[in-house]
Amino acid sequence: MTCTYDMEADCLRSGLGVVAGVDEAGRGPLAGPVTVAAVILDQRNIPQGLNDSKKLTEAKREALFEAILATSHVSIVSVPPREIDRINILQATLRAMRFAVAGLPLRTDLALFDGRDVPKGLGCAGRAVIGGDALVLSIAAASIMAKVTRDRMMRRAHHLYPAYGFASHKGYGTAEHLFAIEKHGATPLHRLSFAPLRLADCA
Repeated sequence: MTCTYDMEADCLRSGLGVVAGVDEAGRGPLAGPVTVAAVILDQRNIPQGLNDSKKLTEAKREALFEAILATSHVSIVSVPPREIDRINILQATLRAMRFAVAGLPLRTDLALFDGRDVPKGLGCAGRAVIGGDALVLSIAAASIMAKVTRDRMMRRAHHLYPAYGFASHKGYGTAEHLFAIEKHGATPLHRLSFAPLRLADCA
């Protein structure tokens, strides 16, 4: 499976002027925000090595993050844990997707979304692409921007709550993280609507 610019190029040839890729990071963790990025690549200056963020090393993601910022139009939106608890993770993700597309500096004709969901009220056409982060370069770029942004936030969270190990697991439900919750209770960064935390005391 190869990640290419073919889908964007086909859309542009069909008469669409601006095509954005959109992806999220952090739907599954027990703590921290869900983060969505929207990226419009410059087809004449696409950073080399773009791929699904999960297939890249942290160092490679960090380098590509800077390269994407330098060459592309980018919008990044995060929804905090309390909002996730209030409206649920799916609705929080869809809301972040809408805001990320709306935050792009160019009027977008088509937004390509990784996965199965296309939010309503986009203000442009939307298309879901299953496995898009490994197939479509603009979605791959968005996956990198979302993941690096969220990982940086969770590393900062580690300094606020060092007992929880956020720098290593980024809020996912590892054994280390679950033990810390059991021992210390939940923090304001935890999603209290998620099953392992519904009965946890707040730290």
